[in-house]
Amino acid sequence: MSRIGNAPVLIPNGVTVTIDGNRIEVSGSKGKLDLTFRPEIKVEQKDNQIIVSRKNDDRLSRSLHGLYRSMINNIVKGVSEGWTKNLEMVGVGYRAAGGGDTLTLSVGYSHPVTIKAPEGVTFAVNENTKISVSGIDRVLVGQIAANIREVRPPEVYKGKGIRYAGEYVRRKAGKAGKAAAK
Repeated sequence: MSRIGNAPVLIPNGVTVTIDGNRIEVSGSKGKLDLTFRPEIKVEQKDNQIIVSRKNDDRLSRSLHGLYRSMINNIVKGVSEGWTKNLEMVGVGYRAAGGGDTLTLSVGYSHPVTIKAPEGVTFAVNENTKISVSGIDRVLVGQIAANIREVRPPEVYKGKGIRYAGEYVRRKAGKAGKAAAK
């Protein structure tokens, strides 16, 4: 029994939902997203809720039930509130510049790294070391944030690099400097 799949998705004010066969289209103040779901899943709208259920009780239907409910909830939240991922840079001389659809990172390479945002994603830079990635598609925002982190992931000895805000980097001790044994 899927506990997540059985919970209804609440539709906030200002969001319109259109269900056409195996396709759901959600539009709100931030934009419009759609999702095509598998035929094993049944999606219906009642009042200001979206009810996700499964047509039968086989293994595939049970595994997809909670997944599609979560995906529908993510697009409803995306078009009404939006999604944001925050990153921070740690390291001497590490800085970010730009904003909007272009981000330029100086992270210790011989050249600056430029990242272009796809349509629907925007960048914001605060204090030269804090980066915000915003958009309505949760998967796309998360992937772009992961791509930025991949430019210089945090290293374990000094903790330098790009990390998610609040991410804990476990540090290693390094060389102990043992006395030479003869």
